[in-house]
Formats: sequence, structure tokens, C-alpha cells
Amino acid sequence: MQAVTLGPAGTYSHRAARAVADDVAFRESVTSIVDAVADGSFERGVVPIENSIEGSVTESLDAVANSDVSVVQEIVTPIRHALLAQGDDFDVVASHSQALAQCRTYLDENYPNVTLEAVASTARGVERARADPTVAGIGHPDNAGDDLKIIAEDIQDRSSNATRFLVVAPESARSDAGGKTSLVVYPNANYPGLLLELLEAFAERDINLSRIESRPSGNRLGDYLFHIDADAGLYEERLQKAVEEVEGIARNGWVRVLGSYDTRHVLY
Repeated sequence: MQAVTLGPAGTYSHRAARAVADDVAFRESVTSIVDAVADGSFERGVVPIENSIEGSVTESLDAVANSDVSVVQEIVTPIRHALLAQGDDFDVVASHSQALAQCRTYLDENYPNVTLEAVASTARGVERARADPTVAGIGHPDNAGDDLKIIAEDIQDRSSNATRFLVVAPESARSDAGGKTSLVVYPNANYPGLLLELLEAFAERDINLSRIESRPSGNRLGDYLFHIDADAGLYEERLQKAVEEVEGIARNGWVRVLGSYDTRHVLY
């Protein structure tokens, strides 16, 4: 099996993807990863969906909502950030915007005058550091190799820093098995009590929702869809009934059930 994830080699996404497949290819954006799975180019894609410090990755939320794919697994891995450079004298710190945000306190306290440069991935920032002695990158300590110095390790604001990745697959691979289920709901409506109705469909059946998040539908200002993670599997009658009720509430819109799956914890 071949998986596709954010590149280049050495990203945290790459580390998560190696738990899925030995053969890993790379793309430069989450959207292109999901599209490559939806069109059958790859059997699996691995995309970051949520970080314990910085929250949800909105591009991933939008990509899975707008594509015909399923979710077959989630991978949770701790994030260890290190500051990597050719030497101690640099003017720029380059990394993914999420990594820069996750290390905000350390950078503010130790390098208040450097320029922060957001790039496509942590690995791209490390590449910048390899090519330019005035640039430092933020990435996993293993990415230092033989040509970069580890200026500091574990520079993330919180030691509990972890990222959740979704393993996306073609829609035909959707499963009803697993302890967690993700769905996207577009009610195409707006009235008092709408969100309460959606929540009650689960609460009345004793189903915990570990996440619910709204995103703009893109159709008009003030119009939203909802990403929901339920702590139950589609094989359970209570969740089947809840989804049926939600589909009735969203009868003017749509409900996309991404599938049920289990969680895998990967330590590095």
C-alpha cells in the first residue's frame, strides 16, 4: 500500500504516515493529498486534523468536507520541536505556521528580534536552514542530520504537545467498525435552536461528542457546516438512530458520514 502525505521527507506527517505504509509519497498541501485519494491516485492519505495547542487544521477540515473520501483511522503522535541551524547566528526562523505558533513563548523569550517565516511544512523550514546559514528551522531533532546543529530541544510551549492525524481512504473503504465516528453536517438552515437539535440527537442516546466545530459553508456569509466526532461506532444502533435524526434536521442540506475508525498512538 502507498500513502501520500505532506512533504518533503521528515515532516511530522511523514512520521505518522510511516505507521500506515512503508511507501510514502508527498504533496505540498492537504487539499492535494485528499484530492489524490479521492481520484484514486493513492489508497491512503494522512493529514493533520488537530493539534493539542493550536487546535484544528482548517484546511484539513475543509478538504474532507469537500471531497468524496472516508476516514479509516486516526493516528495520535507527540510533537517534539527543536530549533535547528548551521550555527548560533541567524536572523530568520522558518517553519510551518502551526509549529511557529506552538513555540511562540520560547521564540519570544529567546529570539524576540528574529523574523518568523511561515513555510509549507516543518521539513521545508529545515531545508531553508540547510541552504542558508542565516535561517533556522523548527522540526523534529532527528531532522538535524550531520549538517545542522540542534540549538535547543523541546521548545514547544507545552510538553503535552500532540497532533492528531486522519487516515483518509476512498469512499468505498468506509467502515462501520471502530469506536469513533466522524461526520460533516450541512443543515442549509439557520434558526434558533438548530444547533441544540443537532446536539440533542446524540445526547438523548448517551453518545459523547468529543469535537464539534463549525466552518463556513462557502455558499454565503453566515452560513455554516458542522464537523462532528462521536465516541461511538456506526455498527451501534444508537448512533444509526442519531444519524437518521440529524439527516432529518438537515433535510434541506446534506450529511456526509466519513466512517468509523479506531485510534492508534504512535510514539517517536
